[in-house]
Amino acid sequence: MNVLLTGGAGYVGSHTAVELISAGHKVVIVDNLSNSSFTAVKRIERLTNQPIIFYELDLLQESVMDPVFAEHAIDAIIHFAGLKAVGESVSRPLAYYKTNILSTINLCESMISAGIHNLVFSSSATVYGEPLSMPLDENSPVVDATNPYGRTKLMIEKILADLAATNSHFNIAVLRYFNPGGAHQSGEIGEDPR
Repeated sequence: MNVLLTGGAGYVGSHTAVELISAGHKVVIVDNLSNSSFTAVKRIERLTNQPIIFYELDLLQESVMDPVFAEHAIDAIIHFAGLKAVGESVSRPLAYYKTNILSTINLCESMISAGIHNLVFSSSATVYGEPLSMPLDENSPVVDATNPYGRTKLMIEKILADLAATNSHFNIAVLRYFNPGGAHQSGEIGEDPR
């Protein structure tokens, strides 16, 4: 399977790239390197002994993905790209709304143009807001996120649900994980924000 990772040079994206390649998949990485570095891509190559197809692109630019989709037969996309710091989202809410939501809309529009319908979206457990009960599970109600970062994730989930409702070809999965932590056992890749 040919999988495109947006934000693939980031913490979760780089680990996902290693696992996908180890499982025999081909990976294309797109990242604007605003909170990551090309060093992570080189480390992925070292860990997997595979060359990585990498594009330094900003999903805020409309249609920026069109040439990538024309060049590669992408089967699925895992969308990790976006701003991710809760505290920063409180002080810079408009940057978070613009970056996270608009980049996802642009990505989806390019997916539709290219006929790509398989998407995994990296959401967050912050969409649960103040939980009504613990422990949380996938059936826990989503009330309201408590910060702009979480609200962008919640809004994107709703956008993707609306998109899937309009086209039965779409296969969209949403991951609502909590604070991922740790590093690859090699020590080569781990949390390394700018």
